[in-house]
Amino acid sequence: MAEPSRSERGYARRSGPFTPMADKNRELVFPQSARIYAQMLREDAQVRSVVAAVTLPILRTMWRIDPNGASDEVVRLVAEDLRLPVLGDDGRQPLPSTGGHASWAEHLPWALRSVVFGVSFFEKVYEVRSGRDRLRKLAPRMADTIKKINVADDGGLESVEQAPRAGALRAEKPIPVEHLVAYLHDPLDHTWTGTSILRSAYKHWRLKDELLRLEAIILERNGMGVPNYKAASSDEKEIERGQEIVDNVRAGVEGGVSTPNGASFTIEGVKGQLVSPRDAIAYHDSQIARAALAHVLNLDGKGGSYALAEVQLGIFIQFLQTIAEGIATTANKYLVEEMVDFAFGTEGGPYPRLAFDPIGSKNDLPPETIALLANAGVILPDKDLEEEIRRRGNLPTKRPYDGPEPSEEEAA
Repeated sequence: MAEPSRSERGYARRSGPFTPMADKNRELVFPQSARIYAQMLREDAQVRSVVAAVTLPILRTMWRIDPNGASDEVVRLVAEDLRLPVLGDDGRQPLPSTGGHASWAEHLPWALRSVVFGVSFFEKVYEVRSGRDRLRKLAPRMADTIKKINVADDGGLESVEQAPRAGALRAEKPIPVEHLVAYLHDPLDHTWTGTSILRSAYKHWRLKDELLRLEAIILERNGMGVPNYKAASSDEKEIERGQEIVDNVRAGVEGGVSTPNGASFTIEGVKGQLVSPRDAIAYHDSQIARAALAHVLNLDGKGGSYALAEVQLGIFIQFLQTIAEGIATTANKYLVEEMVDFAFGTEGGPYPRLAFDPIGSKNDLPPETIALLANAGVILPDKDLEEEIRRRGNLPTKRPYDGPEPSEEEAA
């Protein structure tokens, strides 16, 4: 006798606005946090470098559609709607225009905004083309437009609600989960807001910003020194004249001061040691990089352990690989499978899947090494190897030779 199925009894999400896992900094509670993280990304060079270091390798790696046992018709439909090459193809043949506006190359940068904001929502839009439901667009639903995220007790996403459009008389309709793709980065709870890689860098950004302002004030106040005029007498008019001199003194080719007999004018520097905030600024910069495991951005060329640098780079690459795998897993589960089910009216697969070249795991072999391995019989110069070498070398695809046949002497 088969065991009866078990219904769910517990819950994953605590109700109420203030939970033990909630961020105590009200400024960084979603969606208000989007404004802060966007400001950090716009204004701070180190923050922009960190985000670029995390996202660029994922954007630059080669993404493809892996057939995964699916039929050629199914694979072709997914490849066309996402405008991606199929694994095994050389990737140079242009995909036919299907009339849709979806593109994985254009979608991926927006999906990676989940790294910055914690979560990225997209609405899936379909239309009927050639008798099938085809993906038309993946419309971003930006964090600053989200008013509320509705989550079930079991922790599953139910819907999102957007703030009303400007001038709208009624609230926007909730977007149900079946219409959404949600990329979630490093969640700490089941609120579906995720955690930005900039969250732990926030306090360092704040303190660094204050120190930069302080450094500018220090340079302005003490860069030239403080003008000091000593009057020759206690006459008020002479003292007022001296004050006018120090107020208007400027450095320059023609700059100078004329004083009456007995008066003196000096530029007083700071006495004692002036504390510079530069070291503290550099420290907070390094901590911003550490927040994203980007220790490589802190290498200053002053020596150190190469082995330690290799370990740090390896951990960082694993971090990037994990982010890319999370993006691919979400897209395969909630986008690609639905595309196939909608278009062909079947469920259960097999489904094609998004795949990408592992980040940082490939070391390109020089042509001399490839030739040596081929001559030694270690690798065979087959069709796949030739296509891969042509692709990596940006060489044209192989075509039939249509020139004159070589003579017997030339062939010999």
